[in-house]
Amino acid sequence: MGFYLRTSLKAGPFRFNLSPSGLGVSAGIPGFRVGTGPRGNYIRVAGLGTTYFGSQAPVPSSRGWQPSAPPSVRPDGVIMRELSGTPVQHLVAVHPSDLVNQIRTAAQRRWMWPWLTAAIALLALVTAPYGLILAVAGVPAVLWLRQRDLARRSVVVFYQVDDTPAANYERFTGSGGFVSRVQRVWHAEAEGALHTPYQQKVNAGAGSLIRRSLGSLDLAGPPVLVTNIAVPSLHGTGRSVYFLPDRVLIRHGRHYADLPYAAINAHVQPQRFIETETPPTDAPCVGTTWQYANKSGGPDRRFKNNRQLPIMLYGRLTLTGPQGLLMVWDFSRADVAASLAESLNRMR
Repeated sequence: MGFYLRTSLKAGPFRFNLSPSGLGVSAGIPGFRVGTGPRGNYIRVAGLGTTYFGSQAPVPSSRGWQPSAPPSVRPDGVIMRELSGTPVQHLVAVHPSDLVNQIRTAAQRRWMWPWLTAAIALLALVTAPYGLILAVAGVPAVLWLRQRDLARRSVVVFYQVDDTPAANYERFTGSGGFVSRVQRVWHAEAEGALHTPYQQKVNAGAGSLIRRSLGSLDLAGPPVLVTNIAVPSLHGTGRSVYFLPDRVLIRHGRHYADLPYAAINAHVQPQRFIETETPPTDAPCVGTTWQYANKSGGPDRRFKNNRQLPIMLYGRLTLTGPQGLLMVWDFSRADVAASLAESLNRMR
C-alpha cells in the first residue's frame, strides 16, 4: 500500500527490522552490529479488529476530568470562548493504551546531551589552555549521550494494515487534504460574538472575532514516534492531531491522548472571514468591507487610514468527541477541509 514507507527503522544506535519471524533489533556501528529480537511494538489492523503486541504494560491513570479553560474578556468587552475543549491530559481514559503510555513517557524525557556539551565547553574555557584536551576527549561522550537520548525519546512501532482498514487509510493518506497544495491552515483558538454597534464598527462590521494561529499539515507523525507508515498530521501552536490507522493521537505540549475513530466526529462548513493579513491566493474573495464600517456597510469617515478589507471564503473543519474534544481548523481551500472530513468519517 502507498502509506507504507520502510521495513527498517532507526532510533538512536538501535535499528529495528521487520521480518516474517517478528521484530528484530540490532545496535552498533557500520560494519559491526550486535542483534537480538523480537522487540518493540507491532500493531496489526484488519477488518476483524486490531491486534497489538507491545513491550510495556499499561499504567492506569489517576487523573480526573477537568473542564476546559473559562472564557476570557478582552479590553473592549468582547467575551472570547476558548475552542480547546477538554484539556488533552484529561482525555486519557482510566486505562490508557500501551502505545500512548510509551509515547507520553518518551515525550516527557528531556535531552541530556546539550547540558553535557555546555558543561564540557564551560570547563574547557575555565581550564584553558589545557581545556582543549578536555573538549576533544568529551566529544565521544557527547555523541554517545546524544544517541542514548534519541533512543530514550523514541517509540518504535511497525504497522501492518490489511483489508478494509487498509483501503480506508490509503484513501485517507492520499486524500486531497494531504496531497493537494493548500496554501494556509489556521488553528482557531477562541471565538467571541460582537454584540454592540461599536464592537462591530471597529471590527469591520463582523459578527464575531476569531483568535487563530498559523498551522500546517504533513505526513510526519509525532516527533517521538518512529514508524513504517505515513501519518497524516495537523499542527497548531503547541497542539497537533495525528491520524494513525487504528486511532487518533492528540498532543498538547508534551501531553498525549488517544481516541478511537468511532469517538471522533468531523464537521465541515464554509467560513466567511474578513482578512486583515495578506490573503492566500488559493481562496476565493467573495466581497469587501472596511476596517471601520458604519451601520450601512460603508466606510466610517471619522477614522483615518480606513482601508478596504477582502472577505475570503475558507473551509472550517471541526473535530468533536463525547469526552469533550473540540478542535477547530480553517483551511484556505474549502474542498481540502471537505475531503479531510469525508476521509475521517470513513475511518469510523
